[in-house]
Amino acid sequence: MPEVRIIAKNFMDMVASMPAMKLDKLYENGFICEAILRSLPPLAKKYVIQMLQIDVPVAAKLLEEWVLPDGLSKHRVAIDRLVQLRVFLEAVDRKNEKTYKVNPTYQRSLQKLLVQGGTLPRESMPSNITVRLPTLENLEAYALEQWEVDKPSNISSSLMKVFQRRLLSHRDKEAPKLTESGFQFLLMDTNAQLWYIIREYISNSEERGVEAAELISFMLELSFHVIGEGYSINTLTDFQRSIINDLADLGLVKLQQGRKGSWFIPTKLATNLSMSLADSSSRKQGFVVVETNFRVYAYSTSKLHCEILRLFSRVEYQLPNLIVGAITKESLYNAFENGITADQIVTFLQQNAHPRVAERIPSIPENVTDQIRLWEADLNRVEMTDAYYYDEFPSRDVFEGACDCAREWNGLLWEDSKKMHMVVKTEVHPYVRDYLRRQK
Repeated sequence: MPEVRIIAKNFMDMVASMPAMKLDKLYENGFICEAILRSLPPLAKKYVIQMLQIDVPVAAKLLEEWVLPDGLSKHRVAIDRLVQLRVFLEAVDRKNEKTYKVNPTYQRSLQKLLVQGGTLPRESMPSNITVRLPTLENLEAYALEQWEVDKPSNISSSLMKVFQRRLLSHRDKEAPKLTESGFQFLLMDTNAQLWYIIREYISNSEERGVEAAELISFMLELSFHVIGEGYSINTLTDFQRSIINDLADLGLVKLQQGRKGSWFIPTKLATNLSMSLADSSSRKQGFVVVETNFRVYAYSTSKLHCEILRLFSRVEYQLPNLIVGAITKESLYNAFENGITADQIVTFLQQNAHPRVAERIPSIPENVTDQIRLWEADLNRVEMTDAYYYDEFPSRDVFEGACDCAREWNGLLWEDSKKMHMVVKTEVHPYVRDYLRRQK
């Protein structure tokens, strides 16, 4: 089976992957430093606060004394994270011992923010102008709705390029088709899809003439805005205006227009960008019920849900609010051929289980999940390996000598001593060939 190549990273992993110079430039913004601090593990936060006023390197051994012996594993995780994000700079002193100090740029910015406070470059608009702001419930529904449309329609050209790069394949005079990564993308949960698109959007930003550090800075800045408040579009820079429509397509903001101007409203997805995938937003309500007889009932009106179910099941009929299908051997084989794995299918069914069955343990019948994995294993029983077949040996001595030569290199796959036939591995073929040439 092909490997799963899509990895939906945490937003801070993308920050950590930036070059050192760009990362230091990013840390000139106090709000970015606070967003980084928010995202750190508890022990890492403690280290930053304790060392914030220390300007000299601190020995690694001294840091280890700050935790109890049973907390050393958490200590290593905290230090690794701080070094990855260049919040801590690692060095070696004259005694050849490892030391750590807070990144001076990060240190100055966070000190200034804590001492002097900070203000965002924009304030929310007065309520007499933004009279029709959506409720928090409607705003969260809007953010999820952006992922319920038939992807990738109704999105900007820059986001379309993200889909085309990894998720769609194009051939002359043919409609775009999903790649293996595209099929895997559809089975991800909403948060994982969002993080994947954001990661690709940022990594490809320089191709569009956009500085990745500036893009990340604006996204993290959004996390300090108030959910549901309106902020004037006029307060944005030219660069920020150029990407605000893309962020709306991703459900990070909602755009509205009134008589006296236009504004954007941050959603929960935007304000939680610095958090992990698991914490970034509440899970959407499930809609799938799977029975022990492999029948699937999906309580949904979404065409997208229907098409996703077709990836691994046979859809039999569709009512206005109900999709009925069955998981069959043939439908699963089709999914496996498209690069979807059994674990992805099981995870999708578990994550989207209807509330009536979601609280059961397990939410998907065990005989169904076991059978899905067994059918996948059926395809892995035979492994194709390139090899060389030998026959028509001039004598038995030459045949046995060739077999011994292949055995010495651990490359004899099969032999028939009566008919003097044998099969060897591709990498052993040159040695057997040279042996046979010497026998002539």
